[in-house]
Amino acid sequence: MQEGPPHVSRRTLLGGSLALAGAAATGCAIPMGLGSSQTRVRYWHFLGASDGIIMNRMVKAFGQAEPGVSVEENVLAWGEPYYTKIAMAGSGGRSPDLATFHLARLAGIGAGRILDPIDVRLLEEAGLRGSDFSPPIWERAHLDGVLYAIPFDAHPMVQYYNTDICRKAGLLGPDGKLRPTKGEDELIAMLRQAKDAMGGKPPLAFDALGLGTVGPWRVWWSLYPQSGGALLTPDGRHIAIDDGKALAALRLMARLGTEGLCDWRTDYGASVAAFTNGQAAFLWNGDWEVTGLKERGTPFSMTRFPSVFGGASAQADCHSFVLPHQRSRDPEVERATYRFIAYLVKHSADWAVAGHVPAYLPTLQQPAYLALNPQSEYRSVITEVALDPQVWFTGSASRMWLEFGEAFSPVISGQRSPEDGLAAAKASLSRLLAAPNPFPRQER
Repeated sequence: MQEGPPHVSRRTLLGGSLALAGAAATGCAIPMGLGSSQTRVRYWHFLGASDGIIMNRMVKAFGQAEPGVSVEENVLAWGEPYYTKIAMAGSGGRSPDLATFHLARLAGIGAGRILDPIDVRLLEEAGLRGSDFSPPIWERAHLDGVLYAIPFDAHPMVQYYNTDICRKAGLLGPDGKLRPTKGEDELIAMLRQAKDAMGGKPPLAFDALGLGTVGPWRVWWSLYPQSGGALLTPDGRHIAIDDGKALAALRLMARLGTEGLCDWRTDYGASVAAFTNGQAAFLWNGDWEVTGLKERGTPFSMTRFPSVFGGASAQADCHSFVLPHQRSRDPEVERATYRFIAYLVKHSADWAVAGHVPAYLPTLQQPAYLALNPQSEYRSVITEVALDPQVWFTGSASRMWLEFGEAFSPVISGQRSPEDGLAAAKASLSRLLAAPNPFPRQER
């Protein structure tokens, strides 16, 4: 049995990237395997760029391991259109056998109506048990005690650092790694040292500005939960924001901008470009930029998002696998689907090349994963991820992310006070709570 996909060279990566980019743009299906006697598993996902290349190679490797099963990949554009397509297919009951999904979207897509429950018996038959997954992520894969998703990874906010600049600033330890900070004072001191080493330029970059920016939400949702703050009551019906804790996080974000410790004028692309080109010592972003930074030769490493307010959580979402609703499932295809899921989960060290932290805990101990540098440096976050509340309007590319980003972005630039920024966010949250769920949960 093949242990995993072959090595992905830069040339094959680029070539495959072009092919997958075209497939993603057109929503083309990519059949894997040959022969009409094969059991066919239809698989939808939105994974593009390096993620898409790696997934494509994992699908091919599964086909080699299980020649009796053909997996038909259908690569669709990411974002709201993807979830709309899943909802339309699920409501009609003529869905693919399997789909990739952001876990934070689970509560808003009509579990029990658009998505079918996971058959735990078949999951265990394929060799996967709940106890092998990160506990908070496994718990979040359930709704009202019913399992609707199988976690694949977490993609948390992390701290990238330029090793050349940090070395010049005296911020690296004897092991060549960034010395960790604890609390606001140590974080500010680190940024000031880097700023001095850069001749006074802002040392930190993140997605802080622009139409549709979600960076301010992701930074705030990394900081605020560190102090134990919640967004909603446990039943998801009322606002539960602790103003004091929320404002402490916002005041730090304002301080970063007003003291010139971050460049508040950067949008997503500009922040990545600044770090890539050595114009920033630090980048706060999701873990998915690792492949691009390596290809461009940026001297960098990665570590966990700074612990500032007591805890060490970081905002994250998770890729997972779901079963869009079908009126009936072919038993042979269903078992092959679970075996395919189990193959991907158990080979998630290959997936981690893209930067994501495997949710399957045994992978975190595998030598192949531990050898990934710097991808394995922040793996301990897997049990301390700050996930979105389980309500319909949260999750990647959601309305809430956009509206909180719009509320908090002017706080970073100093154009809005933290108090006004929090008031705007709470007003947005009130509107969303009052709006009806377009895909209410329904038990069949």
